[in-house]
Amino acid sequence: MAKPTDINQAEAHASAFFVATSCDDAPLFDLTVQPIKSLPNTGFVWIIAISAVGFTLPLLALLGTLALWMLLPHLLLALGMLWYFIRRNDRDREIYEHIRIWPDLIAVHRHNPRKPDQYWHGNPYWVKLKLRDTRSHKNYLTMTGTKREIELAAFLSPKERVDLKHKIEDALKHL
Repeated sequence: MAKPTDINQAEAHASAFFVATSCDDAPLFDLTVQPIKSLPNTGFVWIIAISAVGFTLPLLALLGTLALWMLLPHLLLALGMLWYFIRRNDRDREIYEHIRIWPDLIAVHRHNPRKPDQYWHGNPYWVKLKLRDTRSHKNYLTMTGTKREIELAAFLSPKERVDLKHKIEDALKHL
């Protein structure tokens, strides 16, 4: 469970973020980054239907026997778990990062599906983008500024993170 100081610090970051980004002028760079959702709802229905048919076909030979009733709960459990984990993956894919750049401000808002949102802002002049390989991520992208380092778009593919770095660098060069 989060400590009260952690909650107060997160609230302080959020309020400072909203004060800083309440500008009247439009940002020079405005990009929302989110993962690709490769399984639409129609695909989900097809996966569940094909799995249900595939699970029940072997049980047709057991019609009228006690073995059918012994195996049926396991089939329903497997189908229910498949349903649950696909839908949980869909909810986890609702993550996104909103990156905005003004001449005197850069702001990042990260929406986490099962955690509180995270906010960061700083001066674009002092921002440094780093791209490095780690054990878990190839082309791991981080942004440093205002005494804090944040990760950017860890949910994207390595190539997409490189493209994002170039887009942000181009926007920063044109300031």
